[in-house]
Amino acid sequence: MRIAVIIILVIHGLIHFVGFAKAFHLGDMAQFTKEISRPIGLLWLLTALLFLVTAIPILLKKDWWPILGISVVFLSQYLIFTVWADAKYGTIPNVIIFCVAIAGLGNLIFENSYKEDVISVMTDKSPVNEVLTEKDLGPLPICVQKYLKYVGVVGKPKVINVRIVFEGEMRERGKDWFHFRSEQYNFFGSPTRLFFMKAKVNGIPTSGYHKYNKDGASMRIKLLSLFPVVDIDKPQLYPTETVTFFNDLCLFAPAALIDDRITWEPIDLLSTKAIFTNNGTSISAILYFNEKGQLVNFVSNDRYSVSELKVFPFSTPASSYRDVNGYQLPTYGEAIWHYPEGEFVYGKFRVMDIDYNVTD
Repeated sequence: MRIAVIIILVIHGLIHFVGFAKAFHLGDMAQFTKEISRPIGLLWLLTALLFLVTAIPILLKKDWWPILGISVVFLSQYLIFTVWADAKYGTIPNVIIFCVAIAGLGNLIFENSYKEDVISVMTDKSPVNEVLTEKDLGPLPICVQKYLKYVGVVGKPKVINVRIVFEGEMRERGKDWFHFRSEQYNFFGSPTRLFFMKAKVNGIPTSGYHKYNKDGASMRIKLLSLFPVVDIDKPQLYPTETVTFFNDLCLFAPAALIDDRITWEPIDLLSTKAIFTNNGTSISAILYFNEKGQLVNFVSNDRYSVSELKVFPFSTPASSYRDVNGYQLPTYGEAIWHYPEGEFVYGKFRVMDIDYNVTD
């Protein structure tokens, strides 16, 4: 799609040079039966250049290109109307460019709502100077202490937020997998999770935004970032997103597990139950570790399946631990619903980047 739009922009832009050539009598432009004045000819030249310039941010994957694209389409269409009999078919590529640009603008506006929410939460830009020590691990179950030491949190700053980038595949029951890329920010002082995903579902660009904070939880999914297909803020979503938030904390920000809002109930040397309470909502999960100290699975019975709004057991087995910015973290995980008829893997996640204590 991106390459096709670039090709249309370049060809359509080059055609606009004909209007400039006609105005300045540069060769035989018999296809224009109507005379074009030199000032209008300069507008044809400007429009041609703007179409070519618009292709550049698309090539560079800059999200702001639709603003320029829509502007130049309106200018082009004005010029076409001035010589309608000769250039009316130029309306076809203009319509194509306009439709794609509108979809791009919708994505820009939708994603900016997510970015504005991130900025509004990220008020504390001061560096985190407090370092996590072995003494801080004392109240934790032995298996959690071993996990935090394995990850390498001791001697490093305490964590107040994390930015995570994933790539992977997701699906619904009875439907095919689709590829996605996501970015999210989690804040731990006042638990907040802001998750924005871009995907192609059946070849159609689709965006999703999950928002979780003290005010509630919501999930919005839009085709072409314009047409809502999911818009949920039901009460059941809050415990669901609380489980998801805590799952992120356990797997990707384990330094934040030292928190008075977490109650621990040790089971054995390789597992423990954790109860996390936020904003009056309590959820629980069982954390399973291996002999190395790696967290290898997270299982909770408090998460609702959004499509059915029913509670089913939920798990996220994790693996492929490696160094990520100085921490030993899992870089592959799956999201699994345990339905009565069997397990259903609905998500596969690969870590692309993790940053802690982000300030901008």
